[in-house]
Amino acid sequence: MATILVTGGTGTLGRPLIDRLLDDGHDVHSLSRRPHTGAERPRLRSHAVDLQDATGLHEALAGVDAVVHCASTPSGGDAEAAGHLIDAARAVGVPHLVYISIVGVDRVPLGYYRTKLAVERLIEDSGIGWTVLRTTQFHDLVLQVVKAGARSPVVPVPTGVRVQPVEVREVAARLAELAAGAPAGRVTDLGGPEVLPARELVRATLEAGGRRRLLAPLWLPGAGAAAMRRGGLLTPEHADGRRTYAEFLAERVSGERAGSRRRG
Repeated sequence: MATILVTGGTGTLGRPLIDRLLDDGHDVHSLSRRPHTGAERPRLRSHAVDLQDATGLHEALAGVDAVVHCASTPSGGDAEAAGHLIDAARAVGVPHLVYISIVGVDRVPLGYYRTKLAVERLIEDSGIGWTVLRTTQFHDLVLQVVKAGARSPVVPVPTGVRVQPVEVREVAARLAELAAGAPAGRVTDLGGPEVLPARELVRATLEAGGRRRLLAPLWLPGAGAAAMRRGGLLTPEHADGRRTYAEFLAERVSGERAGSRRRG
């Protein structure tokens, strides 16, 4: 068994990844700006470290066999954070750095995607053994975006955009496997089992939540939107995920109903 540090340990991907690593018998360091919360578990150590500042980062990395870098923010600073992580990992001799990236970072010219691609290149040039996994959008992200749009009685739906949502726990399982292995470079992408039009995803989400909204087609301008319409977000040749978006929604609705009954 190994000692593995997960950055962004309290995030959407970090939490199930830590659970999977612990279940597999590894010792885990969770690194985030705030301490990991939840039930105490043996072999889990929490480190409150902001990668933008990096204070305490060397101590958190001491004795670590691999790092899985999940921490990310669309608001900016990912390249600087990755630089701090790489410098500290080199200094303490971490032999393996695993990075989670996004399918299409080299095809869709969006600012956040450009930054993810830049971080990939920093890691490749770091001198540390590295592995990069690109995946499609998480089910959770699709749900979050649709729920935000549903605050209005009219929900804009990007025209011509298709999405291939993937289950975050399946991504966590793949990352846990990669982190426990040897550095593998750029590995095969991981996509969800279905390629679905954005309109279908929006409609299914609204129906699952019992919401009625008017769907308004929206033509997005720009090179980024054009790349998405060309399928830049997709990896249909690697539709290796198993859990569908409909199954994800059904579990969410069931969980929310169970929670309501307990509170009642």
